Amino acid sequence: MKKFAIIEIGSNNTKTHVYEDGNVIYENTTTIKLKANYKENGRIISSDLEKLYEIIGKAFKYTDNVHIYGCSIFRNISKEELDEINTVIKEKYSLEIEVVTQEDEANYTALGCYSNVDFDGNICVFIGGGGSIELIFVNNNEVIDRKYYNFGVVDVTSEFPSLKDDIPTCTFDEVYNYVDNLINDLTIKADLLILGGGDHIYWYTNAEYGMLENTLYKNDNQKYMITKDMSDIYDRDALVTSLDRIRNNSDNPSWFDGSRAMKVITDMISNKIDAKYIIPTKINMEDGIKEKLMKEI
Repeated sequence: MKKFAIIEIGSNNTKTHVYEDGNVIYENTTTIKLKANYKENGRIISSDLEKLYEIIGKAFKYTDNVHIYGCSIFRNISKEELDEINTVIKEKYSLEIEVVTQEDEANYTALGCYSNVDFDGNICVFIGGGGSIELIFVNNNEVIDRKYYNFGVVDVTSEFPSLKDDIPTCTFDEVYNYVDNLINDLTIKADLLILGGGDHIYWYTNAEYGMLENTLYKNDNQKYMITKDMSDIYDRDALVTSLDRIRNNSDNPSWFDGSRAMKVITDMISNKIDAKYIIPTKINMEDGIKEKLMKEI
C-alpha cells in the first residue's frame, strides 16, 4: 500500500493532499498569508508558523510519510531564517521543507495540466500563485516555451488593497493596466488556456458563475471550460459584484482576498495569447510531485 502526504506551502495558501494507492483520502487548503505578513514584518511571523505546524501535525494523523515543499516565499527568505524554521520542523516532525525552484514548480504543475490531454494546437498552462506567475506553452505534449514572472496575486493586491473590500474603489482597467506593464507582450499564441496552481473551480463555484462541460477532450481533472466571451464578462463583473456575498458562500472566506487580482491577471493573459477557451482546474504542483513519488515509493 502506497500512502503518503504532500504539503505545498504557497505564499498565500497551503495545500495538503494525502494519497493511498494514488487516490486522495484527505485534502485541505488553509490560507496562511505568509508573503503579505512577511512584507509587513520583514520575516515570517510566529503565528503563521504555528498554523503551518498544525497543518503538518494533521497530515501525520494519516501517514508518517509526509513531504513538505516550499514555494516562492521560501525562495525569497534568507538561508538563516529558513534554517531556523527547518530546525523547529525537524525537532517536531523529523522533516525539513524542500524549497522548490520556480522552474520545478512550474514544470510539476504544468505536467499535471497537459499530460493525458489530447488537443490539436497550442496550449498555455497558467500557474498562478501569491508570489509568482509561470506560463508554460505546450504543443502535442511537448513544451515549446516558458515565461516566468516574480510577482503574484499578493503583490497586485498590495498595490490595490481595496480589491479585498466588498466593492473595490479601483477599477478593472486600472488593475489591468498595472499588470499589463508587468507582463508585457507575449508573441506566442494558444487557443487553450488551462488555469493551474490554485483552485480556480472554487472561485467560479462560490461566485456562482456558470461553467460549461469540457467538450474539447476528456480529462477527469479538467471537466469544465469557459469561452473567452464568458470569461471577459465574469472577470469584469468580479470587480463590481459583492465579494462579501461570494465569501459567504464559501468555507474559507479569507481565500478570496487575492481572487480579484487573479481574475484580472488571467483575463489579461487570455487576451495576450488570443485564447478561445479557458479551462479552470484545481491542479497544483503536487499533482506532478505525486506522479514522481508514486514511482519512487
